[in-house]
Parts: sequence; structure tokens; C-alpha cells
Amino acid sequence: MVLTINHFLALSAALFTIGVVGIFVNRKNIIVILMAIELILLSVNINLVAFSVFTGTISGQVFAMLVLTVAAAEAAVGLAILVVYFRNRGDIAVEDVNMMKG
Repeated sequence: MVLTINHFLALSAALFTIGVVGIFVNRKNIIVILMAIELILLSVNINLVAFSVFTGTISGQVFAMLVLTVAAAEAAVGLAILVVYFRNRGDIAVEDVNMMKG
């Protein structure tokens, strides 16, 4: 079986849909929201690499590496903010995050 670009696009669309649904369905848990954002970024990376391979260029793969570094930084900063928030408040609830203003 030969994998075509349609297979990669279908996988990417499925991951993107799961990520978007994960954000809108679960608005209570910040960890799940961050994981859904990571799924969305992963689907973008699959698209970039697939188009890069099928067009014969390397620019999509380089850009995918940049997206991976941004995703790693986002995860590190997001988790650090969550740890500090949990230490101050004692729980992690999305509806109480707006109290961090000021």
C-alpha cells in the first residue's frame, strides 16, 4: 500500500478535529486544554512535513521544527504558570483564572 498525501491530510484533519473538540468540550481542566492545543500543533506539523515531502522541498520540514520549538516553549511556560497558580490558589479551575488580573 502506497501512502499518498490524502492519507496524511486525513490524519491531520482527524487530529485537528480532536484538538478543537477537546478545547470546546472540556473547559474545566487547563491540562486537557493544553494537550488539545498540542494536538492542533501536531496536526499542523503533519501537514507541513507531508507537503514538504510530496513537493520535494525542505522548507516545510524546517518550519515544522520551528513549530516544535514554539510548542515546547508553550508547554514549559504554561505548566510553570499552572504550578504557580496551583501553589497560590490550591486548585486549578479555568473559571477562576480571571482572578489573576492585576
